[in-house]
Amino acid sequence: MSALIKSKKRPVLPDADDVEYYAKMTLEGAFNLTPAELSWHRRHGFLHDHGYILRPRYTPGWRPSWIDTNDDPLFCEDSVTLRYYQVIDAIRKSDNCLVAIKSFLKQGTELSIAQFLSSLQDPRNHCVPVYDILPDPYDSRIALMVMPFLRPCNNPEFSTIGDVVEFVDQTIEGLVFMHSHRVAHRDIAASNVMMDASSLYPSGYHPMQLGYTPDVLHPVTALPRAGRGVRYYYIDFGVSSRFQVGQSSLVLGDVGRAYVPELSATVPYDAFKVDIYALGDLLSKIIEQNFENTDFLLSLIVPMTQQRPDLRPTAEQVLHEWTRARSNFNESTLRWRLVPKGEPPLERVLNDTVAVAWEGVYRLRKLVTP
Repeated sequence: MSALIKSKKRPVLPDADDVEYYAKMTLEGAFNLTPAELSWHRRHGFLHDHGYILRPRYTPGWRPSWIDTNDDPLFCEDSVTLRYYQVIDAIRKSDNCLVAIKSFLKQGTELSIAQFLSSLQDPRNHCVPVYDILPDPYDSRIALMVMPFLRPCNNPEFSTIGDVVEFVDQTIEGLVFMHSHRVAHRDIAASNVMMDASSLYPSGYHPMQLGYTPDVLHPVTALPRAGRGVRYYYIDFGVSSRFQVGQSSLVLGDVGRAYVPELSATVPYDAFKVDIYALGDLLSKIIEQNFENTDFLLSLIVPMTQQRPDLRPTAEQVLHEWTRARSNFNESTLRWRLVPKGEPPLERVLNDTVAVAWEGVYRLRKLVTP
């Protein structure tokens, strides 16, 4: 068999003792559906009737596929459990698209804000699209929101200056868009800024085991981000606020994942200024603190993360500063690799040499390509 053709055969357990061990574990319930999974299992038929297919693990009468075999359960797709109880992955029958289905309480503003933002047709809109809203078949207090399936914004990790610039472009653009429509997210953090990475994985990936093929048999490697139209989205509007024109943006509540100094349950604070701080903090934590050659972000991060809210810029002012800062980049700079902080000197020399060689190849191709 060619080395380029990946085997679909599952790895087997090496000896009888291992087979017996996993058979015993299975019998004792180690791979049983969790309580959260049982909730989704119960809704399998309802979702199927509405055009969404859950993974085999959640089908009625599911029986582990490794029973009575010597297959290693850890390489059996139906052994993979859910990561978050509120969200499950599914395939949309109409187009075979991978989607995420979120269970949420209807009371509150999440539904109205998510639908409002999703309804706005604007290229600056980086709020997660809402494909469908389904009533929960068993609990009238709950609804099911269908959205595209997204990956963490830094999985795979950024690899070039251009990757970072594109991410900053989109997150600032999306923040300006939200604020222009009088919506404050109030929970901007790495877990709430995600990406549609489908163009990076043409053959797909497993929604729970992100580093593996859909059948969890083989590791997957992402294509480079550059030129592939990766799009970043703000998600989770569970604590967001929408203000009418002229309405004060002062709010109460120690909410959100990011530390923001003024958060308080008793002293009102400006929800828009919280978003500014949180995005600056995000850029610092996932980019500037991890890579040597991203100090160009400091002209954003420093003012955005001022302790005093009144000293922070507005989203429009952040965009203005970023437009100025990014004007200094040329094409060659955007293609340059990110240098991880703490990279050993010898490794850095080697990686830089490779990067220079690839840049030379790129320029040569530009010269000889008509």
